[in-house]
Amino acid sequence: MSEFSTFSRDERALYNPAFTGLLAARSVQGHQSEFGTPSPVVVAILAAVMALQPTIRTALPRSTASGLHRWVQENPSVRTSMTLNATAIADVVRPGLLMALQTRLLACDEQGRLHVPQGALRQAITGGSDEVVALQKAARLLGRWLPSAGSISTVMTLLGVRP
Repeated sequence: MSEFSTFSRDERALYNPAFTGLLAARSVQGHQSEFGTPSPVVVAILAAVMALQPTIRTALPRSTASGLHRWVQENPSVRTSMTLNATAIADVVRPGLLMALQTRLLACDEQGRLHVPQGALRQAITGGSDEVVALQKAARLLGRWLPSAGSISTVMTLLGVRP
């Protein structure tokens, strides 16, 4: 795991637990809106990890109608970025997920799936910068889109990461 103190000022702002927890919550919010069910933990982490990578975020489609399989084939940099960065970024996302659970931005059901409690997170996405808004929108889109491609282990294999 990376030492938080070794990050640059910009990285500390981007990877702070409150913000990464918000990204995980946005992905869970997207999953809930698309499927009407709580989200698996791995979807929340995977979506936040992907949203935090600029090369992936800028390549995302505008809607969930695009097929994930074709998108990964058309954007080989996505698989490369995930292979190189997913483990390190997941290490900074997990404390954010824990913070979101501790502050009740997210809740966990009996099966270990995540949901956003009523009134815990607004639907409208706002932020202090365009990048903050873009990150949240990407996380919500990924929460809606990733599970539509099949099992999460299949999705992770497509992306070049191990379940």
